Amino acid sequence: MDSEHTHYRSKEGYELMGAAFEVYRELGGGLSEEIYQESLEWELGLRTIPFTSKHELAVFYKGHQLKKTYIPDLYVHTEIVTELKAVKALLPEHESQLLNYMRVTRKPVGYLINFRPKESVEWKRFVLQEFVQDQA
Repeated sequence: MDSEHTHYRSKEGYELMGAAFEVYRELGGGLSEEIYQESLEWELGLRTIPFTSKHELAVFYKGHQLKKTYIPDLYVHTEIVTELKAVKALLPEHESQLLNYMRVTRKPVGYLINFRPKESVEWKRFVLQEFVQDQA
């Protein structure tokens, strides 16, 4: 990440996070990831924020399509890869999962959103500068 691309797609990210905070404000903590996902999808729809849910991604090895696929939780505004969690704290493997999805899709922006059992929403935004140019 570099400062030149830090704000890439920040308006869309702001909209996404506004919806996520509203879901947490309404439901609180302690529910399953699936409940938060469905609620966030509903909230995005209410706000007319375009998204795709659980879109299956092909993975290739030396030109051969593998049977195993990646399935990110959401694409928001067709550009933001979004991975949801409902765990006590985000771990490095959660970040790795999102970064892998971003690399496979060549999408430069990703959000990792954790609806924690207590406290508040924990979130991280990632920008992979090598893919920003692909989107220009």
